[in-house]
Amino acid sequence: MKLRNKWIMKVITYGFLLINLLVSTSPAYAWTYNVQWGDSLFKLSERYGTQVNELKNANKLSSDRIFAGRKVWIPDSNPMPNTQLSSIHYNNDLYLLARLINGEARGEFFEGQVAVGAVILNRIKSGQFPPTIAGNIYQGRQFESVANGEIWQPLTTSSLKAAEAALSGWDPSGGALYFYNPAKIYSKYNWIWSRPIINRIGAHVFAL
Repeated sequence: MKLRNKWIMKVITYGFLLINLLVSTSPAYAWTYNVQWGDSLFKLSERYGTQVNELKNANKLSSDRIFAGRKVWIPDSNPMPNTQLSSIHYNNDLYLLARLINGEARGEFFEGQVAVGAVILNRIKSGQFPPTIAGNIYQGRQFESVANGEIWQPLTTSSLKAAEAALSGWDPSGGALYFYNPAKIYSKYNWIWSRPIINRIGAHVFAL
């Protein structure tokens, strides 16, 4: 019995050590990014406001080379505190776009969050939708997160950065005007099925 108890204690101890190791080596406030052709650590560092060395350390890279199709961690070593979040409330476009991204794509890859924001901006450019971010977001029955109140959930740092990236011109959606999660469309007669799909990122598809 004593030997069995000692063995159990060893297993528990090693378990805690493993958890601590994983926690200590995983970058805090990070998201994953799908590397595209033409990407480099330098370009990613400029786009996301981090350092090349931070990217290398977070991904345990021995060189500056990254390859298309792989995933890399984008660390956020300086997450925005809540006091700063409250001041962004007055920057209506950025704040509201981040709110929509947070409500619609919270938990998605960062690339997918940016794509959701880009859809709103693509609608404005198209001339087929309201000419403002607020007009598009609050347009009747367009977004589930507006209808169910998810848009007002606590705002994440990644949603803000995704809104900034979309506003700076990055469009991972490929020019889409619509996005949706096919798993949440229950009717085969829903009009959204008629829109041509041009991209898929995470749980969302993006369409024209």
